[in-house]
Amino acid sequence: MNAVGNLARFFSAHPLTRDERLKAWTRFAAWQIKSRIQRDVVFQWIGGQRLVVRRSMAGATGNVYAGLHEFVDMALLLHFLREGDLFLDIGANIGSYSVLASGVRGATTLAFEPDPASVEGLRRNIATNGLAGLVTVHALALSDGDGVAAFTRGLDTMNRLADAKAAHVQTVALRRLDAVVGDRAPIMMKLDVEGSEEAVIRGAGRLIERDCLKVIEIETVAPQIEATLAARGFERAVYDPFARALRRGPRDPAAANALFVRDWPFVAARLADAPSIEVLGRRI
Repeated sequence: MNAVGNLARFFSAHPLTRDERLKAWTRFAAWQIKSRIQRDVVFQWIGGQRLVVRRSMAGATGNVYAGLHEFVDMALLLHFLREGDLFLDIGANIGSYSVLASGVRGATTLAFEPDPASVEGLRRNIATNGLAGLVTVHALALSDGDGVAAFTRGLDTMNRLADAKAAHVQTVALRRLDAVVGDRAPIMMKLDVEGSEEAVIRGAGRLIERDCLKVIEIETVAPQIEATLAARGFERAVYDPFARALRRGPRDPAAANALFVRDWPFVAARLADAPSIEVLGRRI
């Protein structure tokens, strides 16, 4: 019953379902039936893209029920990115953000995901949408040094770096983001690594200094991260996808990630001028 209650709260709060909760529950019921018949359900998503989703994929099923699971964050990506941009999807899981960036907007993506089960789903979604030429998968974890580390298994979007002595862990490779990106020029980064964000930022010092990076969406923001980004010209921002309005301010409680923006006029102009896209019968 707790899961049903959480879903009810999600539908009540989500901008695309709060006024049409019956339709959301109908999609939920249809998914429950279909996913019990088929192990892999090919879900017709937005912009002509598809997601291959399984019952255990908590984050991905939010896209089935609500169009865009993380509405504000995903809408910002859709409005900001353009063909030819480079996007970093750090903590890619099965690739929802990568599919939006490369499949819908035509950007090039570097997708980072250390969990082998999630990497399998990520590669499956890349192949399903014919995105192999735009998305490069890095099956590793990012940190502030190179090496190996213990990583949880079987927790879907909640997998994370762990104590090597913990139960149910696996060994994954560690790299610094600076070493992987090299001289390439990403314009946007999504960073969702279940508490390891600070180490990732420490390993991305050269990238953070470069003017090419304009937008960062980051799940967990420690004081040191905020200080590091502020020192390099990033400001806290809030985005309203319906109004295409970007403003300075603390984290939007409706967003899954905190938003940091640098080169404000450039970013605001891109968001305002982006082509709209239809999601669940609404254009955003």
